[in-house]
Amino acid sequence: MSEDAEKAGPDTVGSLIAEARQRFTAAGLADPATDARVLVSGLLRLSATAVVLGANQPVDAEQAILVRSAIDRRAVREPVHRILGERDFYGLTLKLSPETLEPRPDTEILVDAILPHLRRVAAKKGGALILDLGTGSGAIALALLKECETAQATGTDISAGALTIAANNAYLNGVGERFEVLESAWFEKIEERHFDIIVSNPPYIPTKVVQALEPEVRDFDPERALDGGQDGLFAYRAIADNAASYLAEGGVVGLEIGYDQKQPVTQIFEAKGFSLLDARQDYGGNDRVLLFHPRRT
Repeated sequence: MSEDAEKAGPDTVGSLIAEARQRFTAAGLADPATDARVLVSGLLRLSATAVVLGANQPVDAEQAILVRSAIDRRAVREPVHRILGERDFYGLTLKLSPETLEPRPDTEILVDAILPHLRRVAAKKGGALILDLGTGSGAIALALLKECETAQATGTDISAGALTIAANNAYLNGVGERFEVLESAWFEKIEERHFDIIVSNPPYIPTKVVQALEPEVRDFDPERALDGGQDGLFAYRAIADNAASYLAEGGVVGLEIGYDQKQPVTQIFEAKGFSLLDARQDYGGNDRVLLFHPRRT
């Protein structure tokens, strides 16, 4: 502890949050106050209420060292939730790893868009099958399973490490018995069966743009979960090429897209016999989610 810190007295929850906010402001972070509060409260396992009411609560030396180490990491742009090792998504708590994309609030819009279709099918058939392509942490599939108790899901990914995290997240959130994982590139190793819902948040950043992303994304999200090829559309072509063969009658394909990809992704799917069923924007007003179903003949 520095001489100044000794003069200031023992560390408290409030003093550590103030210290973090000062460091993050100096580092030029976009929202230093929120980052400071979420990071410190997360590390100390304190609720928002406890942080407010317990600002003067002492923090022991070992915990203070842990917090200051985390402050150092965030100051060089490691994301808060990467440091904490978990993130909330659609009411779930999901563990993260270097092999998984960090789920973000905009992806919850895909869950919102798909849920009515999932519930409709499940009510009609007494259950429903979901395929989550590139499942990562399992965020989309697990949120859908939590909201529909008669559904079952398969999550695929090319990363064995991601699949381990997804399977663990399924059990941590009480849906492990209804979730299976499969190491596969898109439909490559999927057995011949039909799914009522096919969802994906695939890599959609053009290769040349990846290195220009914010450090929190570029340096900490897995590159293969970001890089969508030269035009950012490689994954959508791969999904559109085979989705109809794996979709049950009345089934729906739901996709997250980049802000400028609504038209080209729609064209890709229309060329493969699909019609646009729904389109949603994210919280910033950008196109973010597309739903397709096979064109009726």
